[in-house]
Amino acid sequence: MSQSPRANTSSPLPSPTAAPALVLSNSGKGMESAGKKKYLKQVTGRHNDTELHLAAQRGDLASVKQILSEIGLQLVGDAGGAESHAEVAEIRAAMVSEVNEVEETALFIAAEMGFLDILLELLKYSSMETLKRKNKSGYDALHIAAREGHLAIVQALSERDPTLCKSFGPANVTPLISAAIRGHSEVVNFLLSQDDSLIELSKVNGKNALHFSARQGHVEIVKALLEKDQQLARRTDKKGQTALHMAVKGTNSEVVKALVDADPATVMLPDRSGNTALHVATRKKRLEIVGVLLSLPDIHVNALTRDHKTALDIAEGLPLSEESVDIKEILSRYGAVRANELNQPRDELRKTVTEIKKDVHTQLEQTRKTNKNVHGIAKELRKLHREGINNATNSVTVVAVLFATVAFASVFTVPGGDDNDGMAVVVGTCSFKIFFIFNALALFTSLAVVVVQITLVRGETKSERRVVEVINKLMWLASVCTTVAFIASSYILVGRRSRWAAILVTLIGGVIMAGVLGTMTYYVVRSKRNRFIRKRDKLSRRSTSSSWKNYSDFSDSEIHRYRHLLQHFLPRRACRKVVESDC
Repeated sequence: MSQSPRANTSSPLPSPTAAPALVLSNSGKGMESAGKKKYLKQVTGRHNDTELHLAAQRGDLASVKQILSEIGLQLVGDAGGAESHAEVAEIRAAMVSEVNEVEETALFIAAEMGFLDILLELLKYSSMETLKRKNKSGYDALHIAAREGHLAIVQALSERDPTLCKSFGPANVTPLISAAIRGHSEVVNFLLSQDDSLIELSKVNGKNALHFSARQGHVEIVKALLEKDQQLARRTDKKGQTALHMAVKGTNSEVVKALVDADPATVMLPDRSGNTALHVATRKKRLEIVGVLLSLPDIHVNALTRDHKTALDIAEGLPLSEESVDIKEILSRYGAVRANELNQPRDELRKTVTEIKKDVHTQLEQTRKTNKNVHGIAKELRKLHREGINNATNSVTVVAVLFATVAFASVFTVPGGDDNDGMAVVVGTCSFKIFFIFNALALFTSLAVVVVQITLVRGETKSERRVVEVINKLMWLASVCTTVAFIASSYILVGRRSRWAAILVTLIGGVIMAGVLGTMTYYVVRSKRNRFIRKRDKLSRRSTSSSWKNYSDFSDSEIHRYRHLLQHFLPRRACRKVVESDC
């Protein structure tokens, strides 16, 4: 007999033999499939549980099977016909995924209680969403099973969905961390076999599975985790505490020995407050663990915390008890002293080093600024010098052009005039020969000066330099043409009787112009070649030195100066440590 859709949800619990009417959510929403009649579930218990929840909680496999199997019979009886398998499967999946007031499914309850047979039965009708559903506390089915140590259930759920091993619960806790806290070594080993990377996951406070297992004293789990990764012993939480800091808070000295065997250096690692494992063990009055730590060769019995206390200072501040007296005695036996009895307090040394480093960095910064200013002044001076040279060059060029113009024009206006053939009238006199030769020298040297000055002119930009190069070549051509024209006119001017003078002028002019043009050509070619080599070397130095520039902001001279200054303020050993750490 089917119930009315409006039936009271607080009705008494039906007998185990009765076929319960189950297909509706706790919120009272009906569930219909292809126009079928609505069904209402019965709820009871303090968390508004369904019959399926209660059967899973009791571990009653027969009731679970009966509830799920009678759904199909109930639908067939109500509908008066055969129900399809898909519709029945849909309703069963909805029942298995149904949650109570604390958002727990029947599958979750079976996993928490450790009822493997019920869990396997419910898995037949569970979707991936049901497997990953979390209760109000933030745990899913695999996580709660790992926390409770139900290995078989963890294996079954992991086989169904391997990603469940990496789920996160409240405060970012993982199944591995939950199992490690409770000491379930078999579950821990299984989870590690599924995925080694689980050991890297930590809670929001930075503590991983090794931290928690060490704190609780689960030595087998500690060894299993260290076997996967020994570097895990150096991982710190947000307080800077290693697993050894957590282990000395407990009472299991075997865990301390396992951690120290994995990495002996951890015994000297301080947390953010400067506490080493010895400080923490002394504060917690762990006499046995203090003895284990003091017997280690790497221990520093007089290490200081940030508040400038040694382990003996901490022990003397403890309330009077048998443990505190024994701890003070064993510390004194291993050479522990008070902080004010140390010869060179660490904080004072650190303060001195900090002040020296600050002074050195200030001096280096001032030096850098001074070098920058000097470089700017030198750049301005070079600019002014270059402008002065350019002005002088322009003046010399103008004067040289003027000389060349006068010398060339004087050939056509020779003293005494010329005859009808163009030959000078006074060509036979000695004074005319002197005039002719020295006038030719003035012309050729002036042209040489013009060629040199024009060749040395450079543009500021690449386009200007190209224009200047073209102008240089044209000036060279103009100078050669002027020389040729002057030599040709000299043969007309001196005539046949004094041709030796024209030949002499030809030789003088040819040697001067050929020498100047050849020298300038060599200079231009060599200048271009040197500029190309410098550009190539600059690119190679830039590529090789870029990594060093990223590594250090200071030059070699600054680093040597820094080291020299430190040697004047600190002892040699302390200076070496500071320089090495700073570099």
